[in-house]
Amino acid sequence: MTSYEILLMLDPELAEERQQEIVARARETVERSGGTWRSHDAWGRRRLAYEIDHKGEGIYHLVVFESDAQTLNEVTRLLKIDDGVMRYMATKHIEGSRTSAPRDDAAAPAPAAASVPEPAYAETNTGSLED
Repeated sequence: MTSYEILLMLDPELAEERQQEIVARARETVERSGGTWRSHDAWGRRRLAYEIDHKGEGIYHLVVFESDAQTLNEVTRLLKIDDGVMRYMATKHIEGSRTSAPRDDAAAPAPAAASVPEPAYAETNTGSLED
């Protein structure tokens, strides 16, 4: 069995019940095939870097589970055909790694700009050729 994680980006207009149905269907598929569901972390609503289908936000969920490759293929097939799923990314989970929701950039203070010394320029002769 291999450990996988899937980051889901769901349509922000979906009801909470519909979001839970999508995650529950993925869990049911994993457990029915003999896999182990390890965790589900709802990251919440996040602003997108660019609009997808005229939507500027998405609702993120991170799921971690153990299964064989055929089960992963079935879960991703189900996610691909579901209209509520805007995007998803399945990767192999690295044991010992801890993935948590990114911090909200709006609440964090902006980091101070690092001072960069100006380059030293060599003085050039600006005189005319007649000198």
